[in-house]
Amino acid sequence: MKRIQKLRMLEKIIRSLGPMAVAFSGGVDSAFLAAVAGRIWGGRTLLITVVSPIHPRSEIRSARVVARELGLPLVVMRLDALRIPGFALNPPNRCYLCKKAVFSKIIALARRRGFETVADGTNADDASDYRPGKKAADELGIASPLRQAGLGKEDIRALSRAMKLPTADKPSMACLASRFPYGSMITRKALRALDDAEEALRRLGFSQVRVRCHGEVARVEIPQQEMDRMVSPDIRRRAAAALRKAGFSYASLDLDGYRTGSMNALIRRSRLVRRSCVAAGRQRKG
Repeated sequence: MKRIQKLRMLEKIIRSLGPMAVAFSGGVDSAFLAAVAGRIWGGRTLLITVVSPIHPRSEIRSARVVARELGLPLVVMRLDALRIPGFALNPPNRCYLCKKAVFSKIIALARRRGFETVADGTNADDASDYRPGKKAADELGIASPLRQAGLGKEDIRALSRAMKLPTADKPSMACLASRFPYGSMITRKALRALDDAEEALRRLGFSQVRVRCHGEVARVEIPQQEMDRMVSPDIRRRAAAALRKAGFSYASLDLDGYRTGSMNALIRRSRLVRRSCVAAGRQRKG
């Protein structure tokens, strides 16, 4: 299906859902959804942003700016994710625990404001990654119009450019909790260190940055094409100093470069190991 056809499908879906509250991060997907919903429903589109210690400070600022540029009402809610039972222990279903709490809070506010529909920016590409948070959204009846219309990330970026949205080429972002290996404790101190470290590396001019937290070690992911710049003497020195100032004792550069959901490789690997063990057990029984 061509992109313009997908856009028409999205518009049809949004009309069928009625005036809506959008779970709004200010990122590429939620901003595009908000813009299209705003064209259809105008001020009867409410943007809701949840602020938590797991969200980069820069993203919260960006959400406010994008909402103003879209000309849509924004409500900011606070939720301390570290107080969600079990969340700080960082289990593999951490995202489910968080999304269940976040969406429940958003739904409650939306209902108080008179909105029956709450929608999120999940797109058609998200099904290819480990996304336990989607289970929470489905359980709570959150609509995902972008996914339903078959719009993937590149579709959304291209259509955002055509609509001249400020988020069209914005780098992807995920919550800071995704920087920890599953099973390692998430603390306020480590979250602040990660936020400070990534902010400092972005100021050095890197287009996409992830700092993964392995205790005292910061594992830095940047795009492959920017690695030569990172290892240049001046930038390497400044980056190392920034990571130490943020609170890390050691810094490493991931040679595989930036990729989304790199911590999920551990989940996929453990699943493969379990399947191999099950298969081996069946062979022994046979």
